[in-house]
Amino acid sequence: MIEQIKGQKRQEVKMLNRKLLEISGVMNVESFDNEEFLLETELGFLAVRGQNLHMKHLSLEQGLVAIEGQVHSLAYLDGNTSAKSKGLFGKLFK
Repeated sequence: MIEQIKGQKRQEVKMLNRKLLEISGVMNVESFDNEEFLLETELGFLAVRGQNLHMKHLSLEQGLVAIEGQVHSLAYLDGNTSAKSKGLFGKLFK
């Protein structure tokens, strides 16, 4: 099974009690505030929404991000999404 994964993109998302979110496979943090994080990951753009969100840990070299706060939703933004789309999604979901 591990041999099949080699060379493929991989991402792990681990959440504890909706208060601590750890994500691997992160390439860039496009934007963030206390209600939304927009992350560029190996598997596409990932929007994390909630309240009182803040970054607990960031290591782009290792591709790891840890976010604390009340997590309401995680959503992959399908298609050819760019950082400019954050404005559109921000307007739709606020």
